[in-house]
Order: sequence, then C-alpha cells, then structure tokens
Amino acid sequence: MKLLIDFFPILLFFVAYKLAGIYVATTVAILASALQLGWTWWRQRRVETMHLVTLGLLVVFGGMTLALRDPIFVMWKPTIVNWLFAAAFLASQLIGQRTLVERTMGHAVSVEPTVWRRLNLMWVVFFLVLGLTNLFVVYVASGFFAAHQALLAGSGLASVDLSSCAAQFQGELLALCTSAQASEEIWVNFKLFGMMGMTLVFVLLQAFYLARHIEDEPRPQEAD
Repeated sequence: MKLLIDFFPILLFFVAYKLAGIYVATTVAILASALQLGWTWWRQRRVETMHLVTLGLLVVFGGMTLALRDPIFVMWKPTIVNWLFAAAFLASQLIGQRTLVERTMGHAVSVEPTVWRRLNLMWVVFFLVLGLTNLFVVYVASGFFAAHQALLAGSGLASVDLSSCAAQFQGELLALCTSAQASEEIWVNFKLFGMMGMTLVFVLLQAFYLARHIEDEPRPQEAD
C-alpha cells in the first residue's frame, strides 16, 4: 500500500502522458503529488520527507517545464530527487550515531550497527546510480535530447508540443517531431517501469541481505 502511494504521482503522470502529452502530464503530476502529501497528513498526521521534497522539486522543475515549454526540466527532476536523497543518506553516515536506514527500520529489525551502516551506503549508491541512469536514458539511450534539439533547430521554434506532431508539421519536420516524440515516450516508460523495477529489485536484495544478519530474539528458558 505504501509503495502504491509513493508511486501514485508517477502512475498518474504516465496515464496523463499517454492521453494528452507531457505538459498535461506534468500538471497532473504536480496536483497528484500535492494530493499525496495531503492524504498522508490526513491519515497519519505527519508529512513524509520524500513526498515533501518530491512535491517541492516537482513544482520547481515541472513549473519550469510548463513555463518554458521544455520537457528537459521535468526530466531532470528524478535525478535531482535521487541525488538529494543520496546526499541525505551519506550525511547520516557521517554525522550522528544512527543512519537514516536504521532510524527508518530499526524499530522493526534488529541487526548489528555495522550492518546498518553498510546498508545505508548501499542506499547512497543506489540513489546515485538511479539518478545517473535517468540522465543516461534522457541523453543517450532514448536519444531524446538530440532529437528534440534537431526538431527545434529545423523548425526555428522555441518550443514544440510533441503530442500533436501531425497537426503542426509535414514532411521532414513531421519525421523529426515523430522521432522526438518516440524518444520522449521511451523516457516516460522508463520513469514508470524502469525506475519502479530497479527500486523493487533493490528492495528485494535489501531484504535478503537483512535476513542474513537479523539477530535472533533470545528464547525464554523452559522450567525444569
């Protein structure tokens, strides 16, 4: 249930993108993230740090995408979010006696302090890799950045809504627009399926790692 709530804005972003393009999807993601924050407060009377940071960055980078009509800003948002969390986990490793992982899970699992520190470093590396992977998809794997720049240069326009290529262009420009839209869709699919898949795999690996180091509860001695 918590995982569903955490991915709620991404799911709505994906659906809205398929129906109306990235600008509508960005607006929907901002509203969904605000709703996510409000729901958590209403149910638990507290605010999840991750939800608050995500909403703040989504408002900033999503707002820039909407204001400048440039998808690249909202594409950078997942990387910034993940790198901020990597920095937070690393800071907890260097400052204080308990890491963020231990503060989050220590009430439910008992392991040695060294195990918590190793696991915390694993989260640091995971967040860094996830942020880098996002940029790799944007600039290399999907080819979006190059395709989008080629379209802008060829059309002479400052911005293009890739959800309506056929209504705006013909011939070579239509081919450029279609290519950019297909590349953009690759990133959107990665944002949902790729990031969620990487997160689930990492969480499972974390569970296996913890299972090997969980300290057994002392058993009461039986009366003679």
